[in-house]
Amino acid sequence: MDAAEARAGSPASAAADAAPASTASPGSDSPGVLEAPLESSTRVDDISDRLVTAIATGEYLPGQRLPPERELAASLRVGRMTVRAALARLVDQGLIETQRGRGGGSFVQERSTDRAAAVAQRTLAARWSDLRDTSDAIGRLHGTVAEAAAENRTDDDVAVLRDRLEGYRAAASGLASQKADERLHVAIADAAHSATLRAVLLELESRVSIAAPAHLWGGPDGMREMELRALAEHEQIVEAICAGEAARAAALARRHVGIDLELLERVVRGGDHA
Repeated sequence: MDAAEARAGSPASAAADAAPASTASPGSDSPGVLEAPLESSTRVDDISDRLVTAIATGEYLPGQRLPPERELAASLRVGRMTVRAALARLVDQGLIETQRGRGGGSFVQERSTDRAAAVAQRTLAARWSDLRDTSDAIGRLHGTVAEAAAENRTDDDVAVLRDRLEGYRAAASGLASQKADERLHVAIADAAHSATLRAVLLELESRVSIAAPAHLWGGPDGMREMELRALAEHEQIVEAICAGEAARAAALARRHVGIDLELLERVVRGGDHA
């Protein structure tokens, strides 16, 4: 079972609608913003903002189908009715469209809106201290995972890593590239042969990205440049892991995932749109 499947199987919180509200502030020792139960009066507002932000930062790209309500509810730790109401708001705002029948679901519209950018900017700014702290921890843990992969990789792992790297190199810009990136990072985690490291990394990433282990992909402006930059960094990371250069792999991986924080900063500054 890959990391995406493990995440989808996390406990759904149908009871979360009845959970007590948290008064923790960002940056405190209390659970992160995404971990805290939501006030019942603002729950749909908060989930709507999270979904709008996910679209604005490129967690979900234009034309992409969102996960089913059940999976979103588990990821966001709220009830399905809350998710359903939030999705209805996004339909009204023209950010997603719903298709019925076989192969249907909720799909991101090809165009975003100025309102979506403003909501994402406001939401990220309010959570910025927590996001920056969590992103730093994610970067450090990616370094540890890459270090373990360099130390523990098998010949089979090396073959998979090289294959996933070629898959990323050949992928088209946008969703295909994002999915190829996800598969490569999952392969690195697999090569570490540590279920604990993998689980902790996924938990941290889910605090930032609803779509974890998929990484943020930004908006159209600068997307291809970011993908090519990631390719060069992927090549170096895979080379270091396959060569057993643990310290180098750790340093490269830690620096590489800084791309995610850069994309979030771009949205906060108002310099990118989905």
